Amino acid sequence: MSKERLVETFFKYVAIDSESYLEKDFAMKLAKDFKELGCSVYFDEAGKSIGGNSGNLYCTFEGNNKKEPIMFSAHMDTVKPGIGIKPIIKNGKILSSGDTILGADDKAGITVIIELLRRIKEEKIDSPTIEFIFTVAEEMGLKGALSLDYSRINSKSGIILDVGGKAGKIINSAPGHVVLEGTFIGTSSHAGSNPEAGKSSVRMACEAISNMKLQRIDKETTANISGMFSDYATNIISGKTRILGEVRSLNPKKLKKQMDHMLEKIEKACEKYNGEFKGGFSETYKSYKYSEKDEFIEKLKIACENKGVYPKICASGGGSDANIMIENGIKAINFSCGMEKAHSLEEEVSIEELVKVVNILVEFVKIA
Repeated sequence: MSKERLVETFFKYVAIDSESYLEKDFAMKLAKDFKELGCSVYFDEAGKSIGGNSGNLYCTFEGNNKKEPIMFSAHMDTVKPGIGIKPIIKNGKILSSGDTILGADDKAGITVIIELLRRIKEEKIDSPTIEFIFTVAEEMGLKGALSLDYSRINSKSGIILDVGGKAGKIINSAPGHVVLEGTFIGTSSHAGSNPEAGKSSVRMACEAISNMKLQRIDKETTANISGMFSDYATNIISGKTRILGEVRSLNPKKLKKQMDHMLEKIEKACEKYNGEFKGGFSETYKSYKYSEKDEFIEKLKIACENKGVYPKICASGGGSDANIMIENGIKAINFSCGMEKAHSLEEEVSIEELVKVVNILVEFVKIA
């Protein structure tokens, strides 16, 4: 494998802007690259349904054996600020120039995937049919994965390249996630001449939030209130205040317990100030957990060990496209691709770790 080619590909990919909902230019480049490598390519209509300019991309490479097809997947979108990324190399790592994110999340994963396909073709590796799935708007709540046409995917198992850390990190569990959104409703009045007539929605919100257990609840559960919004002049008792928040947990019972706790504090605040709350929790995705002895994970562990990399089984604190794919019948395992400090201006990826991940996946295809 040419390390220079791997780096060159990554540089080309991050230079193509693809913030969430604006993935079209990058998607078209990927479609061209995978078609030139012998894949059939297809776009769905996800962009139209979620308000983006591109659908999800499906690329299929016909294998030369009769084994079960396998899937490799990553997402095409990046977080902001992701316009005009200028990557640089320093001490064996690729970083951004400092005024944008790098886009390794998830173009490191995509770079690994296309290099995997190049290796399969160049080394004439005996392989099953491989499906490459590239999603849109992952960073906006896994919207691409939620919009996938699963009837087009024949693989029953696959690897998603979308987690930070050194090569060999295998995610066997991830939390379920719910979003809290709603509005405290009171009564507006003049804050100077008739404050007694007002029922402050801000006071209700503050009362509720201050009594909630938030941030780290236990080793499996977190909760957060991310915003409180009430746009009134200073001389008006606020009649409406909107809040946003979330709960995550690896344990469905603990997730439900935290949701109930937060709703209880909201209800009590409304009772205290004689107001009401309209809204509640909605589920984004469910939790999952695989045994460390799962057959698919065992094969991935063997591939790591065969390439001199120690496999590390971990739980994740966040969701990924894997959560949605699992709900749709695909055994999806999230695997590290060498990136670090995602979603920050300090984002980086190790070139050596990228090389290791490619070598592991080539080995995995050989033994899968």
